[in-house]
Amino acid sequence: MFIFNIQKDILFFVLTLSLIGFLYASQVAITQIDIKKIIAYSSIAHMNFSVLGLFSESIIGLTGLLYLMIGHAITSSALFLGIGVLYDRYKTRLIFYYGSVVVLMPLFSVIYILFVLSNFGFPGTFNFVGEFLITTSVFKISSTFLFLCSIGLILTLIYSLFFYNRIFFGPLYSTFIRYYSDIIRLEFLVLFTLVVINILFGLFPQIIINYLTI
Repeated sequence: MFIFNIQKDILFFVLTLSLIGFLYASQVAITQIDIKKIIAYSSIAHMNFSVLGLFSESIIGLTGLLYLMIGHAITSSALFLGIGVLYDRYKTRLIFYYGSVVVLMPLFSVIYILFVLSNFGFPGTFNFVGEFLITTSVFKISSTFLFLCSIGLILTLIYSLFFYNRIFFGPLYSTFIRYYSDIIRLEFLVLFTLVVINILFGLFPQIIINYLTI
């Protein structure tokens, strides 16, 4: 009985740390002006969120953890690649130098929004399945944890949409952005491949889940 209680205390301590890390990283991401740091802190937040599934003591949580790790690898890689595309053209990562990129790079803007949607777990994307399963496992642990997780997910939604809106919409700063060029064929091929993977496994999660639960 004493050992059992220690295990429960350790689990509660780890889950609490993970939840704090998730909320803190999400809050820090909102305050960043470097677009690369926004995605970096987003990755930290998602990894802390994944730990909740790891220590949820349920198959649903573990499945969500593995699914979210794969989905995050796809989504985060695409988001970082998109930042590289922007930096290659405009030589800056500071968010306040950008605006109305959708006018200059319409094809890239459409592709990039799909990964931003996946980043905050929009239904039909890769990350949504993992986040949904982990959230379900957290609900079985504690309704309080679920409420705090919901706050973190809302923060993820806020900084993801703010990040996209600030770069691709708003006023065009022609003083800083003078080079007009959409993505090239190689960039399109790589990003489109990641889009297909993202949507395919977001709409048909059983392809991976059946393999994970063998």
